[in-house]
Order: sequence, then C-alpha cells, then structure tokens
Amino acid sequence: MLEKIFKLEENNTSIKTELVAGFTTFITMAYIIFVNPQMMVMAGMDQGASFVGTCIAAAIACILMGLYANWPIGLAPGMGLNAFFTYTVVGEMGYSWEIALGAVFIAGILFWIMSITPVRQWMLESIPMNLRIAMGSGVGLFIGLIGLKNGGIIVPNEATLLSMGNFLKTETILSMLGFLIIAILAVRKVPGAILLGVMMVTVTSIFIGIVQFQGLISYPPAFMPVFMKLDIMGALDLAMISVIMSFLFVNLFDTAGTLLGVANQAKLVDQSGNVNNLDKALKADSSSSAVGAFLGCAPVTSYVESSAGVETGGRTGLTAVTVGFLFLIAIFFSPLASIIPAHATSGALIYVAILMLSGMERLNWSDTSELLPALIIIVMIPLTFSIANGIALGFISFVVLKIGSGRIVEISAGAWFLTLVFLSKFILL
Repeated sequence: MLEKIFKLEENNTSIKTELVAGFTTFITMAYIIFVNPQMMVMAGMDQGASFVGTCIAAAIACILMGLYANWPIGLAPGMGLNAFFTYTVVGEMGYSWEIALGAVFIAGILFWIMSITPVRQWMLESIPMNLRIAMGSGVGLFIGLIGLKNGGIIVPNEATLLSMGNFLKTETILSMLGFLIIAILAVRKVPGAILLGVMMVTVTSIFIGIVQFQGLISYPPAFMPVFMKLDIMGALDLAMISVIMSFLFVNLFDTAGTLLGVANQAKLVDQSGNVNNLDKALKADSSSSAVGAFLGCAPVTSYVESSAGVETGGRTGLTAVTVGFLFLIAIFFSPLASIIPAHATSGALIYVAILMLSGMERLNWSDTSELLPALIIIVMIPLTFSIANGIALGFISFVVLKIGSGRIVEISAGAWFLTLVFLSKFILL
C-alpha cells in the first residue's frame, strides 16, 4: 500500500529511510510547538489550547502535503508570520486575535486561489527578485529583535531607544548560552540543534530553581478556547487590506523559495527543469494556511528545516506523513511545553533570524535602484516593528526610484498594484 501511495521504489528510497527522514525533520522543527504558543499567549490566546492547535495544524498540513503532493516537506505555523500576528496586528494595530485569525483565513484563501490559477506565476514573476529576498531577510531581523528583547539581551532606553541588557541577570545569561549552544550544535551538524538548545536551557533553569518542573506527559489541554474562533467579518475592514497582503505575499514568496530549494535537494526536478507536483505542493501549503486559521494558528507554511530530512534520504510524502504523526504524538507533552521559559526560546529566535538573513547574499548589489528599496524593507520591518509597514515603504520607494531615474518601464504590473494598495493604506488610514 505504501509503495502504491508514495512510489518508494520509483524515488529510490525505502520505508525505513523515509521514517528516519521524517523523524529527523520533526526534530529540527519541533521547536515551533514551544515557541508558537508563547507568541500566541502575547496576543491573548490560551497557551494550552494554542499548543494543541499548533500540533494539530502542523499534523494536518504535513499529512496533506505527504498524501496529496507526495513531497518530503514538513509544515507548521510560520516563524515571522506569528510574530507579525502578535506584535503588529494585535499589539500595534489593536485588533483582537479573533480578527487577526480572520485575516489569516482570507490570506490563505487568496493564496489557494492564486495556486490554482495563473495569478501565482504572474505574481511571482512580476515582483522584483530583490524585493522578494528582502521580505524574508526583513522578517528575519524582526524575529531576531524579538528574540533579543525576550531574552533581556536588549532593553528599552529613553535616550538611545535601545541599549544592552543586564548581563549579570540569570535569564539574560541563559538566553545567550542558549543561542551559543544552538550555534555550536548547528556548526557541528547535530540534528535538532535548535530543539536541543531550548531543552538544555530549560533543564538548566529547572536545576537552578527559576523554573518549576511540572511533568512531561498528560492528557492534551482543552482545545475549544481557540477552535473556530476566527472572525472573518471583522477582518473585512479597509485597514486590514495591508495586513492580509502582508500575510499573503510573505507566505507566498517564503513558500515558493522553500519548496524550490527542497525540490532541488530532493531531486524532484527533471532534466527539463520542471518540478514534479509543484502545483500540488503549493495547493497543499495554501490550503493548510486556511485550515490553520480554524485551529487558532498564524499562517501555516513549509519549513526549510525539511532539508535535514531530505539530507538523510527522504524523497517522498511518507517523510511528511511521519512528521505529521509525530506532531500528533507531541500533543501529549503539553506539561513540557508549559514550562519552557521565554529565555529558553530567545536563543532559538536569534538563530533562526540569522539563518533568514543569509538570503541577502543573493541581492543584486550592483543596481542601486533595485538595492535601496530592498534594504529599506530589511531595515524598516524591524525598526517599525511591522512587516506590513516595512514592505509598504520598500515598494513605494522602489516605484519612486524607478520613476526618478527614468526607468519607469522596469516597474512591473505587480509592483504597481502593491504600491497602489500600500499608498491607499497610508493616505486613507
């Protein structure tokens, strides 16, 4: 049956190899079941319910990806998108988390529509490459800033805006230690470096008495506080257009980049350059984003950590299905998730941020009219503490620079469209 569903022999793999690959991928991305609920709590959601929602959303998405697209890709609520959900939409803009979930659902539906029509290809090709890269790097800096803040490594300062935290404070020391442990393990290519770093800092915190151990396994917490709580009508507000666009395009470009990268690694690209089942993979990803909103999650997206499983031999959807079932098993480890302190996950956020900045090497540094808008996005996302505002300023500056330099013909229809959307948001609101 597994051979018929996943075509193991055709993809030169075996059940054992796929199971090991699935476990490897899960270990590398399991940190999200601890980090995401902490983000959602700051938005006002119940932590236990959010933990269960994270696990179920990830499980459904992985199993869907495996069975429908037959890709070895793990999915879960996206890092950066969850920070945007909490700190910008709920924190800065003042919307309830229910309305924010409504925006996630609408963005997911739009993503799905784009995935089944030529609009996706048109949009991917019409947005300048530099701006696409800048979105991911800017979100990385945003995540890093949150990690530094949560760990007490940087603190507010009225005179200088920010300053270095107190490195004599235990939590701050442990935050730095967590980052260094993750970095060292990653350099040594230890699978699950992020998860191991988070666990080591948590165990240390328990040992020195700043965290109270509450057990490892129990029945899952109540799920109903977040299930089906999205407010779609509330998200149909003019001010939410830029939020929905930000959810949509950050997810779109992040997903496309991740899928294409892992496809090359997993040898899913034929000699003509066509990617096997790419349309199905995009449909599975976009559908997962919409479904995740019903489960109380920020947009669900494909994880680049899936490359760890591919590296160990994962080639089919059986890898993804294995990841999905492991996420379901993780539901019973809610006591562990509830005791993970913020200073234990801050190192993980900083490390993920640095990884996301690696895309900057692909920027076109020779064309100033392309480079400056990209750098504006990268810098202004963290400084405005808003992914939407950072992207908006970048697109507007791109159009202005192209017009000012007499290169208006280089402005694509997609860039014009998004610039008009963002300008309308600033002018009308």
